[in-house]
Amino acid sequence: MWYLKQYEELFQLQKEISTYTVETIQRDLLLEAKQKGYGDRQIAHMLDCLESEVYTKREELKVQRVFKLVDTCAAEFKAKTPYYYSTFENEIETPDGEITIANESVVTDKKKIIVLGSGPNRIGQGIEFDYCCVHGVLAAAECGYETIMINCNPETVSTDFDTADKLYFEPVFWEHIYDIIRHEKPEGVIVQLGGKQH
Repeated sequence: MWYLKQYEELFQLQKEISTYTVETIQRDLLLEAKQKGYGDRQIAHMLDCLESEVYTKREELKVQRVFKLVDTCAAEFKAKTPYYYSTFENEIETPDGEITIANESVVTDKKKIIVLGSGPNRIGQGIEFDYCCVHGVLAAAECGYETIMINCNPETVSTDFDTADKLYFEPVFWEHIYDIIRHEKPEGVIVQLGGKQH
């Protein structure tokens, strides 16, 4: 019953969003859709508009992805592993009256390279996907760059805590990748090209 209730909530939200246009949709409704996992492409389909229009509307309404640190220490002590995930939150008001969104991923002023992983592997696949990601990171680090991995492949070397300087444990979808690129402002992106022919 719990799952059916979740599906019902998503269905009702989708029906409500479909009554709006990209020009008339309200911030709270757009934020709720993002918090419940809808991608810009899905919202664009509901609003009968382009994905880029939804992205522009999100920027206008300040419905922005923020990055949070994964607590790998179960709150026993401060986590120092540089794992991040994205979420959508409401703004908070700072003591001086500024409106901001808490972002735990601190961007350095070092030159950086992003290595884009290939996402989850199926059991039985070879390690060449992971191997290419790791060697991309090692090569960039050897050249003096801060290294950033975007991958959501658990239990592999590419997502190990000491492989890259930072890991964004995110789906390998354009919307997520683009937001990370805008946040980090890297010199470039290495797309790993390893893997089997299918």
